[in-house]
Amino acid sequence: MRPYEELKVFSGSAHPELAENIARYVGCPLGAELVGRFADGEVRVQVEESVRGADVFLIQPTCQPVNENLMELLIMADAFKRASAGRITAVIPYFGYARQDKKSTGREPITAKLVANLMTTAGVNRVIAVDLHADQLQGFFDIPVDHLTARWIFSDYFQRTNDLAGAVLVSPDTGGAKYVERMARQLQLPFAIINKRRPNVTDPEVTHVIGEVEGLRCIIVDDMITTGRSVASAVDALLKLGARPQITVAATHPVLVGASLEVLARPEITEIVIGDTIPLPKDFPLKPKTKVLSIAPLVAKAIINTHTHQSVSTLFRY
Repeated sequence: MRPYEELKVFSGSAHPELAENIARYVGCPLGAELVGRFADGEVRVQVEESVRGADVFLIQPTCQPVNENLMELLIMADAFKRASAGRITAVIPYFGYARQDKKSTGREPITAKLVANLMTTAGVNRVIAVDLHADQLQGFFDIPVDHLTARWIFSDYFQRTNDLAGAVLVSPDTGGAKYVERMARQLQLPFAIINKRRPNVTDPEVTHVIGEVEGLRCIIVDDMITTGRSVASAVDALLKLGARPQITVAATHPVLVGASLEVLARPEITEIVIGDTIPLPKDFPLKPKTKVLSIAPLVAKAIINTHTHQSVSTLFRY
């Protein structure tokens, strides 16, 4: 396998602070580029240094505004392809449009597959992602995908800072059970699973809880917090079964829309642990009980290993 030339890291406008942190851990400055808008709102990209033959990594979570950030990533990829980059890797800490990964009813799109196709067409040769909403999304791409997990970062945090005696990990749905089970095994804790149904897209209903939670301190672990409805229904179900009113909510991706902040402000939720895959607003009102864990070292190591043709799978035991 031939080596690529110089490693270069570039950032979109979605999360420049995270991109700077990743570049610092990689040991190189962010590349020079112009990412802006034309007068009518169209995305404008200009690469301001030579990337011919370079191994280029584009850091851009496709978070809110999702369409703007996704389109920006696609146009960036096209610009670097036309600038003769040797290889283009899209580093997507948060992968938007991941929920529609199958047809649940008739006449629905599979948007995750569409986005995967768009990235390949734009010129992306490889993808590095963190905690995809569903593992099968890797198979939607016709190019290599390195799927990193922040599970180990969260586990390390809980081991270092928490008295885990009397704690139980909780998956807020059956889809995340395997993820939570692996974390529970690492932390040597029991775990519980909340089974729920969705009468509609937005309002989950808890049917029952699998596992013991009475008298225990619950740590709810999910890949993302979006509207907070899943968290709210989980908290209600756990308290009803006698769980202690000192609940930790942990999630890699703080999407946080709608009434999510009101849910997380509940007094029974005493700690919020989130990743920095999505930028928080500067006036985030829940800072006193929120801990933000950085994925920058993990992603930086993946970039270095990818560039030097070393194993990335070793990072799955981060």
